[in-house]
Amino acid sequence: MRFESVLLVAGLAAEALAGTIPGGTRVGRSGTASLKQVRNTNFIRNGPIQLARIYNKYGIALPPDLRAAVTRIRSGRYKRTTGSVETNPENNDVEYLTPVSIGTPAQVLHLDFDTGSSDLWVFSSETAKNDVDGQTLYNPNKSSTAQPLQGYTWQISYGDGSSSSGDVYTDTVSVGGLSVSVQAVEVAKKVSSEFTSDANNDGLLGLAFSFLNTVEPVAQKTFFDNANSTLDAPLFTADLKSGAPGHFNFGYIDSSAHTGSITYAPVDSSGGFWSWTSPGYKIGSGNFTPTSVAGIADTGTSLFLLPSPVVEAYYNVVSGAKYDNSQGGYTLPCTGAAPSFSFAVNDANTLVTVPGDYIKYAPTTSSGKTCYGGIQSDSGIGFSIFGDVALKAAFVVFDGGKGQLGWAPKKLNTTS
Repeated sequence: MRFESVLLVAGLAAEALAGTIPGGTRVGRSGTASLKQVRNTNFIRNGPIQLARIYNKYGIALPPDLRAAVTRIRSGRYKRTTGSVETNPENNDVEYLTPVSIGTPAQVLHLDFDTGSSDLWVFSSETAKNDVDGQTLYNPNKSSTAQPLQGYTWQISYGDGSSSSGDVYTDTVSVGGLSVSVQAVEVAKKVSSEFTSDANNDGLLGLAFSFLNTVEPVAQKTFFDNANSTLDAPLFTADLKSGAPGHFNFGYIDSSAHTGSITYAPVDSSGGFWSWTSPGYKIGSGNFTPTSVAGIADTGTSLFLLPSPVVEAYYNVVSGAKYDNSQGGYTLPCTGAAPSFSFAVNDANTLVTVPGDYIKYAPTTSSGKTCYGGIQSDSGIGFSIFGDVALKAAFVVFDGGKGQLGWAPKKLNTTS
């Protein structure tokens, strides 16, 4: 199954899951787990590259301006913010990675937890040597609990031609003390250069709904779905931070992690994603604008993508902001105040406020004068994406038991 085809198979969900490996068992007394992310200090933010990655992730052709900007960046014409080293963009939107133990004895890999996909795949001892550049490798031959799934394969292909593929094992997978004893682990044999260039990222742990999984002939359950029955509560939470490691917690809600009540919105999982609809937005201290914004909560996406009219409304009130053809997106001054952007969960009284600092995503050149906007248009994608720029502004509950997303205010890290 090609990744671009994932969006087309929602109607086959029940049939696809009917033959999956049974859920594994938890090791330990408590059906909860807490995982602290590890800060990836080598992460280099680059706005056009990250926007391109979003289009590629969902199999959408790049707009011409963005395609041209990416070509220029990859040809080495842009520098890092220090001006001393050429840009080496992250392949995935990986600013924080989470340690995961696989096998017996445990082999620790640092994975990207992604609520926008459903595969657990890793660099491995089977990965072609030319495709490895510093990643930690999972070796199933060194695990006494690894079992091959004979005849099973997987392949993820992205819109820019990047891809990874391989075979499948089951093994014990543990995160923060929570263990699944029979978890499908997709072992990479081939990895494209875009993944190879991300030396700190050893793979990905998908947390979307299981029928988006790309394993053939039978899609496999996610780690969360396998662990679900053993959790104290069938949910997990994301507490992403700006400029610091955050937490993923499984099976419970940490009341100390948020400063106000949690407001819930129903999730439409029919497309395989954590999809929901915000009823409107507010820019700075302006008036609330009621309008439906349907999108997905995606921890594996860096930027915040919204309908073009909403994006235009925001940048129209930002002094010095403009759409920059050379960047393939909106830019704004790195210095000076930028207005916040708030989106509603249920109504105008339940707002999640994204600070203006978060919307200054990354400098476009070494001068540091102009920043790429953390809010960009979702044109051509078909839905909005509440990526990390939005998710870092709240404590977020992914409640699989009740089919809802919870949003709560929390203490934020800002520079102003």
